[in-house]
Parts: sequence; structure tokens; C-alpha cells
Amino acid sequence: MLRTRTTLAATLVVAALLAPTAAHAEPAETGIPVLTDEHGRALTLRGWNVEDKGNRGDAALSAITEKHFRDLRAKGFGFARLLVFWDDLEPRPGRYSQTYLRKIERILDWAEKYDVKVLVDAHQDVFGPAFGHRGVPAWATRTDGLPFTPHPDDWFSEYFEPAVQRAFTHLYEDEDLRRAQARMWRVLADRFEDHPAVLGYDLINEPMGELREGEDLPTAARRIERDQLTPMYNRLADAVRSADRDAWVFVEPTPIVGEGVPTGLSRIDDPKTVYAPHFYNTGMEAGADYDPAAGWIESYERAVTLYPKEYKVPVVVGEWGPLNNSLPNMNRFYREAMASLGRYTSGWAGYVWCYGGGYCAVDGAGAFRTNKELTAEPYAEAVAGTVRSAAYDSGAGVYRLSYDAAGRRGPRVTELSLPPGDWRITARGAALVLREDRGRASVLAAPGARVTVTVTRG
Repeated sequence: MLRTRTTLAATLVVAALLAPTAAHAEPAETGIPVLTDEHGRALTLRGWNVEDKGNRGDAALSAITEKHFRDLRAKGFGFARLLVFWDDLEPRPGRYSQTYLRKIERILDWAEKYDVKVLVDAHQDVFGPAFGHRGVPAWATRTDGLPFTPHPDDWFSEYFEPAVQRAFTHLYEDEDLRRAQARMWRVLADRFEDHPAVLGYDLINEPMGELREGEDLPTAARRIERDQLTPMYNRLADAVRSADRDAWVFVEPTPIVGEGVPTGLSRIDDPKTVYAPHFYNTGMEAGADYDPAAGWIESYERAVTLYPKEYKVPVVVGEWGPLNNSLPNMNRFYREAMASLGRYTSGWAGYVWCYGGGYCAVDGAGAFRTNKELTAEPYAEAVAGTVRSAAYDSGAGVYRLSYDAAGRRGPRVTELSLPPGDWRITARGAALVLREDRGRASVLAAPGARVTVTVTRG
């Protein structure tokens, strides 16, 4: 929480602000609810995935350090999607690694120190270690003897190997594996339900399934989402709720939504569900440049917003970002992607916060890699009221937030996050700007006031 500093004069101004003012017109509706915190403030999440896929066993999670969270916050980000692996948590059936749980807790403590909200993600890639990756333990992998051929130059195509597809079917359909997966989530939720850094739980990363003979990929994806993922998410949400009543539960469609295919997911019977698709394009994942004429971002946005509008759940994009970020059209991609994500999501986590090349957000010295600096914008982390509009003009270097402050019984303080640089903040309406160090600021508004906050670069 912000440690607000006020002078005597400011205190007198605040007292005057608390006189009631009339609320005005309702905000423009997107049809998609916003994510909220425990105080009812509207949240915007901006951050990155944090991972250690290379180490396991005694060395698990050792590549994640306090520096990750210090640097995230210093760059203006307040959100991290933390990858954890079932195979490390439960290396043998029913034997949960207390060492691994303590390592997760240490990471969460770092996040709390720098006021970074964390989404705990049960990650899998190509199911798990039985196929040379991470995720579902080998003891929970059943293939019925079907073949598997590695594709080291195109790892995603391994999802379509018969053995991998059959393993997903068994995970979804075998009662003992269902129980094991639910127990795993009860262990995690029971351990971390009271940790102040934990915002929610991402129940499984990029789930896939088994195609039937004659099915095309979009048809198979919708069936898998409807008939297998929806009941799985309801089971796992129940498991989480047996230990944690407050955290948000994040559910993902299959990765096929990245091609602009609407999901087949049905309703998840949990009041704190978040729809958490990923935002990847097949060509760009293979190293191609962004093609503005192809209309991919527009197609994706149209398709991905159908589910949250129908089922009235917030959206947070759990992964996004191209492999080759320095190609000629990538500057345009980042600008158009950021504008699109700002229209319908409650936030996002880029892939990935690491120090080097490839997908890494920053280089070894901690400087943004080409075009990734465009992800660092001023934004309102938590708005104490109803957001009417919020947008950043990157060309002008101006962020504008308009909101109707909460009523007398609602929260008062709106929190802003600022990337590195010289920023000037002004507020119109019955509101007072309270500055804070480390790229943070807060705005205190009178009940029901219409407030406009402007953040200007330089």
C-alpha cells in the first residue's frame, strides 16, 4: 500500500474534498467487467511472466531472484505471472515437496516487498517431462503406448504427437488423475491463501487435447474446451475454493484462439473467474515480421472478447510478445497491440522477464530490448471508482484517466504507476494528487466526484 505523505495544508484540502458532489453520466460500457481488488477498486495489471524452466529438483526456481521484482517495479510494472510446475511440487504421487513450496514462498515474499501482484501459474509445455518438457509429472502421464517423435526445431508441433494428445485425454477423463490434479491445487491454495502478494491462480497453461479423425483444428479446440476444459476448470476451482475463498481463478482456452478462433469454453461456476487467453500469432512465433495488412490484431480482438461479454468475466492476457522484436514492423506491432489490449483487458503479462536475447524483455544490463520499451506506459494500477476512459498517447507522451469516484462508503485512493522518466501529474475535479517515490503516485478524490487525471512526459 502507498505510504501517503501530506502536509498540514494538504490535510485541510483533503477535508474540503470529502464534501459530497454529484455523480454524472455512466461510463461507456464495453460489456466486459473489470478486475477488482479487495477494496473494490478497478485493477489494471501490467507485467511479465517470471520463470525458471531450466532448473528442477534441488535447483528448481533458482534462476528467479529478488532482482526480477526490483527491476519490474523500477520499470513501472506491478504484476508477475509466476510459473510453477506440478512435476517439481509432487515428484512422487502424494509426496509434496516442502522445499519447493518454501522456494515459491520466498519468491512471493520478494514480490510483496516491491508491491508486485502475482498470478501463480500451473505451467505445462507439451504436457510434461515424459516428453522432455515441464508440467504434469511422468507418473501422471498415460499414453497407451502411442508414439511420440520429438521436433526440436518446432516444439509446439509436439502437441500433435499421438502420445501427447492421449496423455491430455487421460488427464481430463481418468478419475484418479482428476483427483490428483485437484489435490495439487488444494495444496497450493492452502499454502498461499494468506500471502498478500497472491492475486490468483492460473489453473493450467495452454491446455490442449486429442483431435478426432476428420476434425479440423478449430472444431477440435471448441469441443475440447466445451467438453473437457470446462468441467476440469469447475473441478479445480472447487479445489481452490476449499482452501482460498478470495483469490481470482484464471482459466485459459486452447492456444488456437491466437488465430482468431472463438473459444468453446462454457460458464465456470465461480464468482471470481478471469478469462486468460494468450496473444500469439503463428507466423510471428516462427520469426516472421508483423503484417499490418493481415488484420490479425483486429480479428483476434473480435474473437477473444466474445466469451467475456457472454459470461461477464474480466480478461487478463497471460502471455504475449513476438520472438523477433526488432524486425521493421515490430514498432508498429507493439503500438497497435498495446492499444488493442487497453481496449478490452484488465491487463496482461508479457513473455518473458529475463536478461538476454530471444523473448527476454531486457538485456543483460537491464535495458529494454528493441521496441519492448513501448510496453512501459503510465497507467492506473487501482482506480477507486468507475473508469470512464483511460488511454496513453505514446506520440504525445500523455496519459489521461477519467473516472467517477466511489461513493461515501467506497475506497478513496487511486494508485498510478509511472515508468522511468520525468512525469508531471495533474488532476481536475474534487481531487488531490499525492506524490510517492519509486514511480508511484496516488490521487485522493471526494465521494462521487468526476475526476480527470493527466500524466505528461517531460
